[in-house]
Amino acid sequence: MAPQAGKGEKPFHIVSPLLESLPLSKAAGTKVYMKLENVQPTGSFKIRGIGHLCQQGGRAGSGTSLPAGGNAGLAAAYSAKKLGLPITVVVPSSTGSTTVHRLQELGAEVEVYGKVWDDANRRALELAQTEGRVIVPPFDHPLVWQGHASLVEELKESLDTKPDAVVLAVGGGGLLAGVVAGLQQVGWQDVPIVAAETWGAHSFHLALEAGHLLSLPDITSVAKCLGAKRVAARALECAQECQVISQVLEDREAVQAVEQFLDDERMLVQPACGAALALLYTGRLQRLQAEGRLPTLLSSLVVVVCGGSSIQLGQLRALKSQLGLE
Repeated sequence: MAPQAGKGEKPFHIVSPLLESLPLSKAAGTKVYMKLENVQPTGSFKIRGIGHLCQQGGRAGSGTSLPAGGNAGLAAAYSAKKLGLPITVVVPSSTGSTTVHRLQELGAEVEVYGKVWDDANRRALELAQTEGRVIVPPFDHPLVWQGHASLVEELKESLDTKPDAVVLAVGGGGLLAGVVAGLQQVGWQDVPIVAAETWGAHSFHLALEAGHLLSLPDITSVAKCLGAKRVAARALECAQECQVISQVLEDREAVQAVEQFLDDERMLVQPACGAALALLYTGRLQRLQAEGRLPTLLSSLVVVVCGGSSIQLGQLRALKSQLGLE
């Protein structure tokens, strides 16, 4: 069963659709199921973990929460609205105006601070310390991971057999930690995870190669939703508990995947999600099979379509122009 929000309370997330994708299956050479987290109430998987955290512990303190980040902010603002709590969301300047407007529509006070997530997070922590507010961390909290684990429990209920791999994107590491927790809970801990990042937002890959946590000097990728300079410590632990295969892609590959997915499945997703899709479109999966890092025969895999809350067609066109893809 998925984690319960609390006695008599329904979770804020929905059971997202699991659909087979013929175009992705053709590209990957095996049956591909899409876990459509982009249709969650706030447009991304974040509502699972942050909604769960807010329902479990968000009533403490002053009742004001301060997350930092776009998708996480939307999830927290939605949760606060449901709970009838005031909220301030601190976001970096890289957050699009559409996301800021949506946060305000949900009743959140929005403060723009710094260039990247880490800057906004420092500001949120400062406000929490000086004004006694409650922080809602976007990815680094056990209750967030527990909420994200519900995704795997839904897979267990929907699929006849376990998948041969799970493909997902990694930013701060919350989704990875939640999926690993879910795999362990349903007895699928032997299912490998292929974790995608883009160069310039590859904090997980950097830590994995070093064997310890390191910080990127800056976030230079266009996939801003992957933009944590330092991955959560739990993400590195996950790589020791399960088979996690790190793959880093170019921004161009991620954005091309976004456009291809729009043509193939009629859904517009963010470049962060495009990084995971690009693993299938670019043949990276087959390369991993050839290298012996994935089984030669794959019966099926699941790709987590993690979100599309902060992308519009005009932004896709601008990204293509910026990267010379026009």
